[in-house]
Amino acid sequence: MSSSDQAATPFDPGPQDTSADVSCDVLVIGGGINGAGIARDLAGRGWSVVLCEQHDLAQHTSSASTKLIHGGLRYLEYGQLGLVRKALQEREGLLRSAPHIMAPLRFVLPHDADMRPAWMIRAGLWLYDHLAHRDFLPGSGQIGLEGHVLGRSLKPAWRQAFVYSDGWVDDARLVVLCAQDARERGASILTRTRCMQLRPLAQGWEALLAHHDPHTGRLTHNVAVRAKLVVNAAGPWADQVQALVTGEPRASGGSAPTPVPHLRLVKGSHLIVPRLFEHDHAYLFQGRDRRIVFAIPYEQRFTLIGTTDVDHAADPAQAAIDEAEVDYLCEAVSRYFRQPVRPTDVVWAYAGVRPLMDGERAGKASAVTRDYRLQRQAGASPWLTVWGGKITTFRKLAEQAGDMIGELLEDRRAAWTRDAVLPGGRLLDLIEAEVDPVTDIAEFQRRLRQRHPWMDLGLVRRWSRQYGAQALHLLEGVQQRSDLGAEVAPDVYEAELFHLRRQEWAFTGEDVLWRRTKLGLHLDAAQREAVSRWMAAQQG
Repeated sequence: MSSSDQAATPFDPGPQDTSADVSCDVLVIGGGINGAGIARDLAGRGWSVVLCEQHDLAQHTSSASTKLIHGGLRYLEYGQLGLVRKALQEREGLLRSAPHIMAPLRFVLPHDADMRPAWMIRAGLWLYDHLAHRDFLPGSGQIGLEGHVLGRSLKPAWRQAFVYSDGWVDDARLVVLCAQDARERGASILTRTRCMQLRPLAQGWEALLAHHDPHTGRLTHNVAVRAKLVVNAAGPWADQVQALVTGEPRASGGSAPTPVPHLRLVKGSHLIVPRLFEHDHAYLFQGRDRRIVFAIPYEQRFTLIGTTDVDHAADPAQAAIDEAEVDYLCEAVSRYFRQPVRPTDVVWAYAGVRPLMDGERAGKASAVTRDYRLQRQAGASPWLTVWGGKITTFRKLAEQAGDMIGELLEDRRAAWTRDAVLPGGRLLDLIEAEVDPVTDIAEFQRRLRQRHPWMDLGLVRRWSRQYGAQALHLLEGVQQRSDLGAEVAPDVYEAELFHLRRQEWAFTGEDVLWRRTKLGLHLDAAQREAVSRWMAAQQG
């Protein structure tokens, strides 16, 4: 929400007007990973929840990550052991909860003796291995790169490397699955719906929400919501929403507001280039400036390179990679790869703004903590605000938020998400036994192809990876390819597009091509336009 959005049509129903179109226990503002995760947690505890998101789910920060479920190895160097341990404790549980959109991933860290001595890296990796329990992720080790498959794409100067484990995630789909789970448990998910005004009542809040039409750009005031409590999970817009929440100082209810953390907006950008290596490991490279850059296998045919850390003062919705960032990332990985990466190799790039807590503006952006803080206010009109955070700790953050909300509402309810499975993650609907995420999804794909032999291997792999067990619902009653409806683009059928529209809040071609799927990378311009036209036609 920009400052101009706050100044939109005023909401002043008057002191006697307490009417509302919808009543709920909690209104959650923000449809990124934190907002969707909190809505899911609260709905699962039995509270009535409304979530509003001004754009599409995960349209900004939560679809612009490096796509990692990780403890954050580099944060050990900054002494952030608490953050690393918290993330590592979440890592394997998350991988089990959604084996279709997450996977274990091994990382290769070439050793640069000019940066850090080998003993220091070994000590850090030992700590990384032992800060939290591991069931199936292998521990770290050291390898020689000469003659090794992991060294073939690297310059001969890189002779030794360390390997360790973390995980990969389809970040945008993770948000959608949390929203789906919340809806299945009773929450109302309102996308492209902006919170325009908040008004404290004698008990609770009244909010005016407005729908935003992406085709016309118009805002329509269409619903008033009364809630007992408001959650501000607006990410880069959290400080603007906080201004709506706190308003002018009030004499009634609650203690004095606690100080608002300083929110530092940091842009992180990524490049997608044609595949740079044949194996399934990722690389962690150390730059000459001591920052790290990842090179990660992506969508079978590509490599993802990122990220940057650049302070961002403009509208977070308009974040885009700039030429200097492209040059920086290309130079950083070209220091390691035999084949240089050039700006002309880039097939796609994306950028997002991370809302980080920072008490010292002059420090390096890369050193700012990725931890989170939950700020709350009790009283007649209670609220809770999320500051900061990262994808790996979203479930724990949501659980802690749920506990706090129970205290604020004086209605404590038990947490439940630790061992819960996200929609599509229960592969036992088709396989006989669970072993580990990699084995389970491979067996699921085999069984799916066995059940539907008319499906080509590419479609089986894509649908199983995107939808997991939900693919069985898409295929219910389908006996042959023609039952999927018209083929709007290669291997993109109407049955899937209807599912994305009806079950996953997809509204535009961009929603489908770049967030619900990554088909935008695999289709040409004409094919992408065909998908966009089909989606636009449904709005009529």
